[in-house]
Amino acid sequence: MFLLDNRARPHVPARDARRRTMWLMAQPKVELLYWEGCPSHPEALAQLRQAMEELGLDPEAIQVRHVATDERAEAEGFVGSPTIRVDGIDVQEPGEEPTALTCRIYHRRDGRISPLPDPADVRDALTNAITTRSRT
Repeated sequence: MFLLDNRARPHVPARDARRRTMWLMAQPKVELLYWEGCPSHPEALAQLRQAMEELGLDPEAIQVRHVATDERAEAEGFVGSPTIRVDGIDVQEPGEEPTALTCRIYHRRDGRISPLPDPADVRDALTNAITTRSRT
């Protein structure tokens, strides 16, 4: 312990500070964009948080953004709700889908159509971002 401004502060060993810095560097930017008219965004957020926890990432770091206007959808490149991006990259390439205030349709790896991305796509996007960041 040491004193700073007459308050006791715990001493953080240098190795712990380095570990925290490395963790922050490995933490990708994760965004969930949604439109209120689509009911699947709460479940998408819950699944995203779970995937982040499983990978040792901070689920509280998710940036949740409401897209309320066509102009905002265009500016964000928003092709439907929910949209999940990791380091600015959509977890499932939207292809030629137009921007719109609409519910999004995802194609699962097993061929089914779903209002949510395949959990494996989300995990892969997070893992790829962590791997890429740890190399730089």
